[in-house]
Amino acid sequence: MKTLILYATKQGSTREIARRIADRMDGAVLHDLNEAGVPPLSEFDCVIVGSPVYAGTIRKEVKSFVSQNAIILRDKRLGLFLSGINADKENECFDANFPQDIMRMAKAANFLGGIFDPAKAGFTERLIMKAVARQSGYMNTIDDGKIEQFVEAVTA
Repeated sequence: MKTLILYATKQGSTREIARRIADRMDGAVLHDLNEAGVPPLSEFDCVIVGSPVYAGTIRKEVKSFVSQNAIILRDKRLGLFLSGINADKENECFDANFPQDIMRMAKAANFLGGIFDPAKAGFTERLIMKAVARQSGYMNTIDDGKIEQFVEAVTA
């Protein structure tokens, strides 16, 4: 099964999760949606799409890609993942950011954790993390067990 893993990232944690997924799938192709030249979807049996979540919203590149390719994605083995520090409203995030038909078609839709690195965050992000999450230092919540379960669900 040929797999394409598409993602958008702001500070790199979504890329890290995408890489960990690819490491578990033979021959998976990684592509950052911020870069030009998305490989033709017709060449892939499986498509995995990932985005970070900020204030309940996914990256515009991901939202645009899914919207523009919804018909093609319906015919693929599809996996969706989100990254971030707070997974409290996982289902609400998926429902608010992905069309219902895409959600129904997805073999897996999971929140896989994230990384907060104050060295990569801007002033406002550091302030929000300190006020809301009471976190000011480095935090890594990427869950390899959830990544493994996600890959199993997508490939089953």
